[in-house]
Amino acid sequence: MFAGLGRLVHRRRLSCLALCLAFAVLSGMWGSGAVARLKSGGFDDPHSSSSLVAKLSAQYFSNSTPDVFVIYRSDRLTIDDPRFRGAVTTTLARLPQNRIRGVLTYWSQTPRVAELASKDRHATFAAVQLAGDDSAKAASYDAIEDLFGAPGLSVRVGGGVPLAKEFNTQTQGDLARAETISFPVLLVLMLLVFGSLGAFWLPLVVGAFSIVGAFTVLRLLTMVTDVSSFSAEVITMMGLGLAIDYSLFIVNRFREELARGADRPTALANTMATAGRTIAFSGITVTTALSGLLLFPQMFLRSVGLGGMAVVAVAIVGALVLLPALLALLGPRVEFGRMPWRRRSRGVRRDSGPWYRLATSVMRHPILFFVGVMAILGVLTTPFLHVRFGSTDVRVLPTSSPNRRLYEAFQREFPTGSKDPIDVVLSGDLIPKNFVPSKKRPVPSFITDYEDRLRHLPGVTSVEITGYADKYAAVRISVRHRYAAMSDQARDLVRRIRAVPPQGEALYADVGGSTAAQMDMMDSLRRGLPMVGAVIGLVTFLLLFMAFGSIVLPLKAVAMNLLSLGASFGAIVWGFQDGHLAGLLRFTPTGTTEPTTIILVLLTVFGLSMDYEVFLLSRVREEWDRTGDNARSVAIGLQRTGGIISSAAVLFLVVIAVFSTAEITLVKLIGVGMFVAIVVDASLVRMLLVPATMRFLGPANWWLPRPLRALHSRIDLGEHEAEEGPPPAAESAAKEPPAAEDASGEPPVVERVAAEEDAPAPDGTQPLEPALVAAAPAPRARRQSQRLAELRAERRALRPVPQPPAFPEPSAADEPESTGESTLAEELESMGEPTLTDESENAGAPTFADEVLRRVAAVNGRPLASRETREEAEGGPSAPRPQREIVPNPDGPGWHWKTPED
Repeated sequence: MFAGLGRLVHRRRLSCLALCLAFAVLSGMWGSGAVARLKSGGFDDPHSSSSLVAKLSAQYFSNSTPDVFVIYRSDRLTIDDPRFRGAVTTTLARLPQNRIRGVLTYWSQTPRVAELASKDRHATFAAVQLAGDDSAKAASYDAIEDLFGAPGLSVRVGGGVPLAKEFNTQTQGDLARAETISFPVLLVLMLLVFGSLGAFWLPLVVGAFSIVGAFTVLRLLTMVTDVSSFSAEVITMMGLGLAIDYSLFIVNRFREELARGADRPTALANTMATAGRTIAFSGITVTTALSGLLLFPQMFLRSVGLGGMAVVAVAIVGALVLLPALLALLGPRVEFGRMPWRRRSRGVRRDSGPWYRLATSVMRHPILFFVGVMAILGVLTTPFLHVRFGSTDVRVLPTSSPNRRLYEAFQREFPTGSKDPIDVVLSGDLIPKNFVPSKKRPVPSFITDYEDRLRHLPGVTSVEITGYADKYAAVRISVRHRYAAMSDQARDLVRRIRAVPPQGEALYADVGGSTAAQMDMMDSLRRGLPMVGAVIGLVTFLLLFMAFGSIVLPLKAVAMNLLSLGASFGAIVWGFQDGHLAGLLRFTPTGTTEPTTIILVLLTVFGLSMDYEVFLLSRVREEWDRTGDNARSVAIGLQRTGGIISSAAVLFLVVIAVFSTAEITLVKLIGVGMFVAIVVDASLVRMLLVPATMRFLGPANWWLPRPLRALHSRIDLGEHEAEEGPPPAAESAAKEPPAAEDASGEPPVVERVAAEEDAPAPDGTQPLEPALVAAAPAPRARRQSQRLAELRAERRALRPVPQPPAFPEPSAADEPESTGESTLAEELESMGEPTLTDESENAGAPTFADEVLRRVAAVNGRPLASRETREEAEGGPSAPRPQREIVPNPDGPGWHWKTPED
C-alpha cells in the first residue's frame, strides 16, 4: 500500500505539489481567522455543581463575580467625600446603557457594605455586569474600555472579560515572539543536521503546511464547539516538531535507498514502504494519546486534544504526500550543497558507527546500565511525591499585567481576602417565583434559617441574598469570607457549606464560585484520569502489538514512556511549585501545580515519546526479521535511528525551549515539562535503558503466544521493504527475465534479497555481490526461528535477478599488460544473460552463480576447480538436482519451493 503510494506520488508529483500549494494558500488566508474565534478559560467541569450555579447566575441572576472590576482611589479624598462620590457615579452613569446590565457601587447598597470600601477609606470598587453572552460581552467591553476614567482619581480596571482579552493578547504575543526567536536558530541547526542545502529546507515546508492546515481545521471546529486559545500554541509547537521528526526519518531513508543504487522511483517506493509506514503508524499512536484529552469534560483539555490531533493529521499528510513529491523532484539533488561535515555516502554499513558501539557497550553490562538509569530517573521523579495541586489565578500573568495589579491592590487594600464570594443557589418548589421581599412578603423562614447557619461558619464575613429568579424557583445567597480564593481555608469553607443541608426535602443547595469550581475540576480530573489512562494504554498496546508482533515490547514501551513522564513531573514540581526556577524564568510561584497542565504534558509527551519508540523498534524489528539475532538487531536498530532521534530531539527542544520565555506561567510550565521529558527520553531512556532492557530480556522481547501468531500475520503493520505480491503464474515469472518497462512506461522496481550490500553474515563472512546473492538460494533465511521471517525470506527468493553491471570497453591506452588471464570485465561479458532456470534437463549444466564464482576467483588468481574436476575428486558425477516448483504456503500467506522432501 505505502510502496504504491510512493510510486503514485512519483508519477503525479507535480499534481500533488499543486494540490498541497493550493491547500496551504487557502488555509493561510482562511484558517488564520481561527485565532480571533478562540476562547479563554474552559478549566471548569460543565457537569459539576459549581457550573450549574454559574449557568443559573448567568441566566437568572446578575453575576456575583463582576465582568468588569474597577478600583477607584484618591490620595486626598475619602469615599465619604461628595467629590469622590460624584466623580465615580458620574463616570459610571455615562456608560452606554445598551452595553451594561448592572452596576454595583459602595453608594448603591442599602445598607452600605463595608467590604466595598478600602481599609483606609481612600478607595472603593465598582462591579459592572455587561450585557449579552460571552462574545457580546467581549464586544461591549471593547466599546467601553476607555470610558472608566474618573477625573481626579486613579483607576485600575480588571475582571473576567478584561482578563480573557489580556490572556488571548498575551498568548498571541508569546506565539509571535517564540517564532521570531526559534526560526533563525532552527535554520542553523537544520543545516547542521540535514547536511545539505537541498534537504535542510524540507522540514520548514512541511512544518508550515502542517501549521496552516491545522489552523484551518481549528477554524472549522470553532463553528461547532468552543476552542481554547491555548490550542494555537500547541499547534505551533507540535506542528514544527513533528515536521522535523518526520522529515528526518523520510529524508534519511531516501538517502539510504539512493546510496544502495536504487533509481528515483524505487528509492521513493522503498522509502514509503518502510519509513512512510512507520510515520503513519507513529502518527496514529500520537493521535491516540491526544484523543484521551477528549474524554475530559473541560473545554481547555478538549481544545488542546482537538488542536493536537488536527496538527498531527495534517503533518502526516505533509510527510506522506508533500515531502515525497518534493523528493521525487529532487532525487539525488537532495545532496546538493553538501556541507563539509557530511560525508558522501559510500554504501551503508550496519555494524559500525558510534551508536552501534554505544549499544554494544550497554548490552555488555545491561544490569549495570539498567540500575544506574533507573536510579537517576528515581531521583528526578522524587519531587513529584509532594505535589500539591491547585487552580491558577492572575499570578500566572506578568507583573506588568493590569489585571494582576488590580488583584494585588485588592488583596492589599480591602478588608476581605477575596473579591469572589461563594455562591449558594437554593432551588425547589418551596422557593417562590418572581419574589420581591417586602414587609407584606417577608423572606421565607427556611431561607433565613439557612442564612443564619451559614453566617456562623468560621471565616464568613457576610451572607446576603443577591437574587431571586424570575421564572425559576431559585434564590442565590452570596457568602463572603476573609480567605484567598484558592487557599486551603477557602476550600475547607466550601466543604462546610456543602455539609449544611437546607431545611425541607424539596430543597436543593448547589455551591459555586471560583473556589468551588476549582475543587469540582480536581474531582473531575481524579475521576476521569484512570479511565483515560486505561483507554490510551489499551489502544497503544494493541497498535504496538500489530506493528511489532510481540506482547512484551508494548508493555515495555508504555513503561519506558511513563519513566520519562515521571522525571518531567518532578522537574515541574521542583521548578514551579517549589519556585527554584522563578528567578531564572521570571515568574511568581504559587505553591501549587495546575493539574490540567500536568495532564496536558502527560498525554502530549506520551505521544511524542511513543513516536521515538516506534522509530527505534521499527528498525530493530526489521533487523530481527532479517537475522534472528536479538542483540545484533538492537545494536543495528540503534545505529540506524540513534542519530535521527537525537537530531529530531535537539531540533524539537529548540522549539519547546523558546516557550519557556513566554509571559504566561502556564506556557512556561508546559515548555519546561516537555523539555525535560524529551531530554530524558531521547538520552537516558531511548539510548541506554531500552538497549539494556532488551538485552537481558533476550528473545523474550519477541515472545508471542501461538494463538496470536496467525492473528498478527493478518494484521501485521510492521516496517518492511517494498514488495510486489507473488505473480499469478509464479513458475513462468521465475523463468522469464524481467521486462525493461512495465505497461505504464515506468522502470521496474529492482528488489534485492540482501538489504545491505556490505553487511557481513552472522558467521562473519563477507556477503556476495547483489547479483550472486539474488541468483543463489537463501539458506540464511531458512535458519530463522520466526515463521514470519521464513515467509519473507522465501518470498524474496522469487524476485527477479538484476542484470550484471555493464563495463565500458577499455581504450588501448588503458589496456593492461597481458598476463595470460582474462580480466573480470571480459569474463562477465562472455557469460551472457543470467537465468534462474531450474528444469531437470539443465540439471547437469553449471549455474550462473557457479560460473560467476569460478571466473571471479580465476581473475583474482585463485581459480576454482571445474565441475568435472570436482566430480572426479568426489568419485563420480554428482546426482542431478531435483526439480522444484513454487507453491503457496498451506498455513499462511506467502510462497515456498516444493521439494521431494516436502
